[in-house]
Amino acid sequence: MGLNEAGIGGKPGGTRASANRVWLRALTMTAPIAANPHRIMSSVVDSHAEQTGDATALISDGEILSYRALAGRSNQYARWAVQQGIRKGEIVCLFMPNRPEFMACWLGITKVGGVVSLLNTNLTGAALAHCIDIVAPKHIIIDARLAVSFMVALPHLDTSAVVWVHGHCDRDFPRIEEALGKTSAGVLGRAECRSPSIEDLALCIYTSGTTGLPKAAKVSHFRVMMWSHWLAGMIGTQSIDRMYNCLPMYHSIGGVAAPGALIVAGGSVAIRERFSARRFWDDVSDWDCTLFQYIGELCRYLVNSPPHPRETEHNIRLCSGNGLRPDVWNDFKQRFRIPRILEFYASTEGNISIYNVEEKPGAVGRIPGFLAHRFPLALVSVDPETEEPTRDERGFCVRCGANEVGEAIGRISGNSREHGAQFEGYTSERESERKILRDVFEAGDAWFRTGDLMRKSADGFFHFVDRMGDTFRWKGENVATNEVAETIAAFPGIRDATVYGVAIAGHEGRAGMAALVADDGLDFRAFRDHLAATLPSYARPLFLRFMPAIEVTATFKHKKSELMRQGCNPAETADPIYFDDLHRQAFVRVDEALFAGIQAGLLRL
Repeated sequence: MGLNEAGIGGKPGGTRASANRVWLRALTMTAPIAANPHRIMSSVVDSHAEQTGDATALISDGEILSYRALAGRSNQYARWAVQQGIRKGEIVCLFMPNRPEFMACWLGITKVGGVVSLLNTNLTGAALAHCIDIVAPKHIIIDARLAVSFMVALPHLDTSAVVWVHGHCDRDFPRIEEALGKTSAGVLGRAECRSPSIEDLALCIYTSGTTGLPKAAKVSHFRVMMWSHWLAGMIGTQSIDRMYNCLPMYHSIGGVAAPGALIVAGGSVAIRERFSARRFWDDVSDWDCTLFQYIGELCRYLVNSPPHPRETEHNIRLCSGNGLRPDVWNDFKQRFRIPRILEFYASTEGNISIYNVEEKPGAVGRIPGFLAHRFPLALVSVDPETEEPTRDERGFCVRCGANEVGEAIGRISGNSREHGAQFEGYTSERESERKILRDVFEAGDAWFRTGDLMRKSADGFFHFVDRMGDTFRWKGENVATNEVAETIAAFPGIRDATVYGVAIAGHEGRAGMAALVADDGLDFRAFRDHLAATLPSYARPLFLRFMPAIEVTATFKHKKSELMRQGCNPAETADPIYFDDLHRQAFVRVDEALFAGIQAGLLRL
């Protein structure tokens, strides 16, 4: 396979004409979707099973599923769903780590009209219960390895659902494998088929959004097909390709778009449960991968890792993802001999996406002129205090000029299935409405608020700047500060808390920091244990700042801008600052020497 087939060809960075050919290929891939309303992702798998059934679809250390086996396993889940009386639109929660079975499950249940809600496997307790309750499932499927986390959440659940366990577990739940074993893997008969259309809901995928607890974004079959076919077109996937995927499958990229881009081409996906810098190049080489999906933090870890004997002994032709920083980009590409990088910007619930086909380091991409009507993206000026768009004398939003920072918004079209026109919303109508900006450039128009700040350079490339509101990104995950603050405040002795992200030199995103007002004699060890038991690792604050009081606005909202500016630098404040030292397994006081070590990247974060 040559780069002229799979990439944009030519020299690194390519030409604008060759980049346009990539966009046209993606358009060609996605054009038939709307014209075939009953062709969904499980239909694609069935077609491959019939034509090239023995070809490998999904592979991991413990499982290998050919297309025939994947279709058969999904048929068993489909029949199980029918036997359980799951009607079109009713929800089944899936709480399972990365593995081929994960995809077989959601493919099968959605095949007969059910909706699968993909639960974050890092969650436990009240946070996990919240995510289950907001979708009100009829059934919950949990992997036995996550049974302990689920049991901690069980007392907090308001929803009454039938719980099934996959694998051996000492809990008194029915085994899903036993139920599946009683069903046929054969092709569904006409009487069994419910033929959901691309307009029907397929998945619920959680996103922190910009405020509050996680929200469940609605994902239709159309969206699943569009994500998969569009990415396949941008990458140029072929049946001989194999994608290495170590990103969480409960996310839209790791669980839908990346594997889907290979499946639509009849390629295969190598699935690792989680990222490991030590095992990465062995996996990529042993599984003969030609592609891999990244987040910027993954690339930074690899660049900062010691040399690996196989780091250039691979057949990778392209990697795709988002968040690759400009100061990591060139080192990453050159050290590991990566032929092509496809950086892009997108979000689960959002209606806009941008691709950096020309490989401009640090940019998330540009929109070619001939596609501007299909990617209705604008940047609008935002008041830094209120985080609301600035309005002119007519009451309309103000567009940003070249290199001006503003919020990215995407126009919502109510009667179009064009790429980028739809905002399908959340399971909560209230939360959906909060993401819509109205009367933006003309009376009656509606635009989706991404909550992301960007700038557009004079040459048309968009650059991600930061996230707005009460969410920041760390280790590839969105962290909702309100949720973390509430968890902190539940600990005895904490009288007030506010949470925010702070920039750390050499690290993607922002590290969590909490400003606290606490009683004397706070038990640090017990407090640290409380955080570990109630929050996923990426959401636990790395820094604590103890203050006599937290300044508030006239409406009693915490003022965070100055706290964020001062960050974890002890020279900026007389308040004591503590760092969660993972080596010592304890919070330690930050002095100038420790701060310098953190900024120099000498400590593990």
